[in-house]
Amino acid sequence: MIMGKLFGTDGIRGVANAYPVTPEVAINVGRAVATIFKSDTKSKIVVGKDGRISGDMLEHAIASGICSMGGNAYLAGILPTPGVAFTTSSMGANAGIVISASHNPYYDNGIKIFNGDGYKLSDEKEAEIEQLILDERLISADESMTDTGRVFKIDDAGNRYGNFLDKTLSEENYFRGLKVVMDCSNGATSEVAPSVFTALGADVDALFVNPDGKNINDNCGSQHPKVLQKNVVEKGADIGLAFDGDGDRLIAVDEKGNVATGDQILAVCAKYMKEKGFLKNNQVVSTVMSNMGLGLALKELGILHVTTGVGDRYVLEGMISSGAVLGGEDSGHMIFLNHHTTGDGILAAIRLIEVMKTTSKPLSELCKIMTVFPQVLINVEVQHKPDLNAEPFIQDAMKSIEASLGNSGRVLVRYSGTRPLCRIMVEGPDIEATGRYCRQLADIIKDRIGK
Repeated sequence: MIMGKLFGTDGIRGVANAYPVTPEVAINVGRAVATIFKSDTKSKIVVGKDGRISGDMLEHAIASGICSMGGNAYLAGILPTPGVAFTTSSMGANAGIVISASHNPYYDNGIKIFNGDGYKLSDEKEAEIEQLILDERLISADESMTDTGRVFKIDDAGNRYGNFLDKTLSEENYFRGLKVVMDCSNGATSEVAPSVFTALGADVDALFVNPDGKNINDNCGSQHPKVLQKNVVEKGADIGLAFDGDGDRLIAVDEKGNVATGDQILAVCAKYMKEKGFLKNNQVVSTVMSNMGLGLALKELGILHVTTGVGDRYVLEGMISSGAVLGGEDSGHMIFLNHHTTGDGILAAIRLIEVMKTTSKPLSELCKIMTVFPQVLINVEVQHKPDLNAEPFIQDAMKSIEASLGNSGRVLVRYSGTRPLCRIMVEGPDIEATGRYCRQLADIIKDRIGK
């Protein structure tokens, strides 16, 4: 049984212990999407997945739902989320569906939906689909359907997407002579990412490229870069690239083995794009979770920093409303709107290496543009989610910590959009003080509303 709001900040919630995506839910998603994005002729709905063991089951269920409402399902197979967005728009499809739980363990799964232009859905469109999914009338609507749809396979979806990525780079910037180690997280980038960078001339050493359905994100990928860091140093590579399970995030490792976060990559690319005249409206968009160092770096560069709520689609909304072409999250989810409609880890890696090649500077030097403030994040499991502004003890504790930090830090407390968690984030001048303040606030929140 689905409880609460079906959609989270990144599609339909798929955490196994909270809002499981069952075959029944998947069938109704297919039905709802085929109904909402109905055309005069047979609707074309692209379906992709990230390779976890439940993907095949949910793929067939979604396809069944699409066909039961008269739509045609086009199966792209294992393909990064941004690859599904590209395939959807390039094929002139009515919508695209991705079966993925992103950076989560293999036993979780979820569903993301794109419109025909390759953009994620608005809150209003998600509400419309959610209402249909939960409406029992939709389940019986296909009983009178006589002209059902069919299922087709897209055998070259990975090659099409790879060619699209190749064409975002001019020939003179090919990556000849560059040694790249990449961690594909045993996920959706396992085939396409090594192929793309090899085609661009790089010497590629690919790790974690053997998905078996259960090893996705298992101590690898953008959430777990330690193995990548070790390999970059030992093999004398110029850069390390870590993608998450569905390929919409990038975390980089410099030639010295240091991790470059999404915020640092944004700062590096923003400076380069401004210098080249590519930074439209001189703006960068990120969420309130971005490190304080990003805002300070952009201010020093004379670039306007626009902040949004947490979630890549809120970043996208902020970019569209402000006319920006660069935005993203510290987690590594970055959007280059002059090239693509959604966050794309491989594209972000291409843009980052382009800066390295054009400036002839190593990543470690480029990242000096931003000072990363120590940041500590603690998750507290909660029984319920009361309005935090109405909790005086919590508010008093936050104000006390903020007063102690002054201009050298900040406090951010929010609920998870998909789990029964309260997320406490504190930034400060040093790791010891930052950790102490974060633990202090976490203990108070656990005492007041913890499970």
